[in-house]
Amino acid sequence: MTFIVFLIVIAIAIFVVAYRNRQGESVYKYVSKYTGIIYEKYAPYSFKEIREKVKKLGRDYTPRQYAIQVLVFSVAAAVITYLYFYNILVSIIYAFLAVAAIPYLSLLRYKRIYSEFIFEQIQVYTTNTIMEFATTQSFVKALEGVYASGVLEDPVKADVKVMIDLAYDNGSINESLEYMNNKYDYYMVKNMHQLFLQITTEGSKNSSDALENMSQDIDGLVEGVYRDRLDREAYHKKFLQFGVVLYLMVMLVQFLLGVDTYITMLSDWTLQLLLHAVIIINTYFLLNGEKYYNENVGAE
Repeated sequence: MTFIVFLIVIAIAIFVVAYRNRQGESVYKYVSKYTGIIYEKYAPYSFKEIREKVKKLGRDYTPRQYAIQVLVFSVAAAVITYLYFYNILVSIIYAFLAVAAIPYLSLLRYKRIYSEFIFEQIQVYTTNTIMEFATTQSFVKALEGVYASGVLEDPVKADVKVMIDLAYDNGSINESLEYMNNKYDYYMVKNMHQLFLQITTEGSKNSSDALENMSQDIDGLVEGVYRDRLDREAYHKKFLQFGVVLYLMVMLVQFLLGVDTYITMLSDWTLQLLLHAVIIINTYFLLNGEKYYNENVGAE
């Protein structure tokens, strides 16, 4: 009963503070606004670019979703840690720490979405360049056709324009290929560029077979990446469920010992240190899992 009252008081306090600081504006907009200010102030430029692209893709969370995320993280952390320590102050501290992890999780999510977007753009770039080259038999003309078709978006579209300019400025495609290879470290990009370089420098009476094989290789590679993405999503759901269960193992301990006995044992500071270690290690385990799930998505 005491804990329920505590949660109600905390919820009211958050609402009052938010309301007094921004009267007339809904609480979730207030939280979102000032979270965004902190992001803009301390986030690196590359992160700001990624976040802006995610917004344009319509994949960013709404202010309401951010507010719900803050509420869920804080309440979940408070409830779980109260079951560990039966201490309101400790629960409040862990609730704030849980909310503090949200920007890091958002960064991981932005990177994953951006990585998926870039991979899809590279797929479009390679497949369309091959089709254009089969018609024009000129790498630069193929690039111009892909650029003018409107199938690409920035930053890949802007980089294709740089490739075209480099080709005309230098009179060869070598610098263009080197630029794109360094910018996008994908096997499909490097293999396709190497094929075009061989055709351009060595000549080929019939390049259609080589282009067809390259196109099939790209299709197979893309299929493998998307299959891996589905496997990651399934693994991610099970991983989160397992992590939550690990947090709640303390309930099993209390069931076996009895709640009164457990609370009596909490007077031992070594046990409290052990419980803090359990929470920290499990949290580190979950954050590492989130990092694995969100990074290198779309990579080959």
